[in-house]
Amino acid sequence: MEKAAMWQVIDDERAGLADLLASLTEEQWTCPSLCEGWTVREVAAHLSSGPRARLVPILIEAVRARGSFNRMVDNTARREAARPPVELVAALQAASGSRRLAPGQKLAVVMMDVLVHGQDIAIPLGIDRPMPLEAARYSAEHTWRMGFPFRARKRLRGFRLVATDVPWSSGEGAEINGPIADLLLLVSGRHAALSRLTGPGAAVLRARALADR
Repeated sequence: MEKAAMWQVIDDERAGLADLLASLTEEQWTCPSLCEGWTVREVAAHLSSGPRARLVPILIEAVRARGSFNRMVDNTARREAARPPVELVAALQAASGSRRLAPGQKLAVVMMDVLVHGQDIAIPLGIDRPMPLEAARYSAEHTWRMGFPFRARKRLRGFRLVATDVPWSSGEGAEINGPIADLLLLVSGRHAALSRLTGPGAAVLRARALADR
């Protein structure tokens, strides 16, 4: 995708999510998201903080987190989530149109992040939130290849992922078929879309998920 097209997707997703969040009840803000340990509120806080991130505060957070990237992200989101919902919505609205990346962050990761986290919020709330197909395809390919933190190729070794709504496939082995949005969730570590995926590989993953409960 061209850079301008990616930024447009990010702008649209941020604005749309801000509208969605503004419509939520107090109870919905406390609903567990697809991100383990985070409610809708922590996900919203994470999404709204990216464009405001600066190098020195990030380095301080990294020290506090003893070098753990995941702990640093979690600590930052929880601290930001202490802000009132109206402020989190306003921050996400303000982020739409921003062209600032967090230090060291890549544009493709920002687009993937907002697409996936939008589903982290919407799916547990029972809200249908379609993804733009080309952006989802590009993000699935990028996530498949990027390694840390999802390690999709290692985690899904022995499976072949095949999209049913766009021309995209990756991997080798037992086939997993489904919409590209659901495959993006899968490669980014979310099993919430397993019920919408088909093929012998999907059956294997569903059995694994049941065994892990």
